[in-house]
Amino acid sequence: MSNLQAILLGIFQGIAEFLPISSSGHLVLLQNIFNVEEGELFFTVMLHFGTLLSVFIVYFKDIVKIVISFFQIISDLFNKGRLILDDEFRVLAIMIIIGTIPTGIIGILFEDLFESLYSSLLAVGIALIITGILLMVSEKVNSGKKQARDITFLDAIIIGTFQGFAIIPGVSRSGSTIVGGLFRGLDKKIATKFSFLLSIPAILAASLLQLLKVFSGNSSVVFSLPLLIGVALSTITGIFAIKLLVKVLEKGKLYYFSYYVWIVGIVIIITQYI
Repeated sequence: MSNLQAILLGIFQGIAEFLPISSSGHLVLLQNIFNVEEGELFFTVMLHFGTLLSVFIVYFKDIVKIVISFFQIISDLFNKGRLILDDEFRVLAIMIIIGTIPTGIIGILFEDLFESLYSSLLAVGIALIITGILLMVSEKVNSGKKQARDITFLDAIIIGTFQGFAIIPGVSRSGSTIVGGLFRGLDKKIATKFSFLLSIPAILAASLLQLLKVFSGNSSVVFSLPLLIGVALSTITGIFAIKLLVKVLEKGKLYYFSYYVWIVGIVIIITQYI
């Protein structure tokens, strides 16, 4: 892994992980068209760790309050025997857990199918078209008024289901979960925040599973300068991407990304028939 590849992949990972353009879909595209390899599995894991750091940095105060609220909920269950959700951070703590369940179930049940799609550029192209449609339709939906404390169990399950199917390369995780939140009537700012907070257990679990493969297989674990560069850039560009997406949503311009993914998707599909 050269420094140049690390720079390219670090910037790419940070931007594509959070903007609704599908990082997995673009990775397949890079590997197949531009012959840019992501590198060893450990490098992949660390790049995802970098984007995870981005979420922690941007939403640090919220995450701390959510963690504290979670332990308070546990305490209430033991001491009072009931679930008390009387503020937004308690609600977020529970709904993140609830939303992660369908994501995990879908990932486990359809793991082989999703993995097979990573070898198909045609599938990626079609998925990008679908992502664009979702983004465009979401802008036609009137902005909801639900705040964090108004999120229901059904909302969390549906948004988590959207996240589960975003494992398909070409389907944007951030885009699909934000669209799911908007469909359920969440305020745009809250839909965005919940999307990124919901990504924490998903990215963390996926990274841990990949890390287990690294240590249980023959993959090498090397802490090098390119690795540090890649992680640093994925974190920095991830922060930029999160803040940019928040601004785009506030201005009601999410559909701008539709044109981009449609163009990329159409080009991919055409190249498969030439």
